[in-house]
Amino acid sequence: MPYRKRFDAVLFDLDGTLIETAPDLCAALNHTLARAGRDGVQLDQVRHMIGDGARVMLRLGLEATGQSPTEAEVEQWFDVLLAHYWDHVADGSYVFPGALGALDGLRAAGLKLAVCTNKPHALSNRLFEQLEIAHLFDAVLGGDSLAVRKPHAGHILGTLEAIGVPAGRAVMIGDSANDLNAARNAGLPVVLVTFGYTTTPVQELGADALIDHFDQLLPALSGLA
Repeated sequence: MPYRKRFDAVLFDLDGTLIETAPDLCAALNHTLARAGRDGVQLDQVRHMIGDGARVMLRLGLEATGQSPTEAEVEQWFDVLLAHYWDHVADGSYVFPGALGALDGLRAAGLKLAVCTNKPHALSNRLFEQLEIAHLFDAVLGGDSLAVRKPHAGHILGTLEAIGVPAGRAVMIGDSANDLNAARNAGLPVVLVTFGYTTTPVQELGADALIDHFDQLLPALSGLA
């Protein structure tokens, strides 16, 4: 396990990295758009709207189905979106294939695991609890846990502080430019998954490694050691 000599902790993004959340986010967005008198959006569209938080996803959904909304209109429908998503957070969401095995392998090797996500903290924990994986993580920091969030370095560094690991002993696993830039800003190497949610192809982002399946994660981390 060469990666054990290099790393003490692995940080993960949530949406599109650990968990396929797009089906439930799409359902919540379409519920809200219908309430707002708009047409719905397709699942593939929503995959490119995820990553900067629910407000941004809502704004993009409103823009895609009519005139650009005012901030007041976004706020008007935001609670509707969150309420629906809270009640249906794990209806269709699932852990990506191979992720549980990778997490178990890392924990067995003695590494700490943490989640650094722009998803609200309470929603992240609710999702993990319903999928029965909350016990796998030493800390979960959401987009509202600190004064800053990804791509700001402080979100990564705050997550590392929560688990007591220095930046030089950790690696970030994500699926988008937000994850890569946050990690780079904090001085961490980055592994990106190719199956997540991103507007820019991950092959163009300049990650230290790419994986097409979680079965490739531990070998990829060994390659960074």
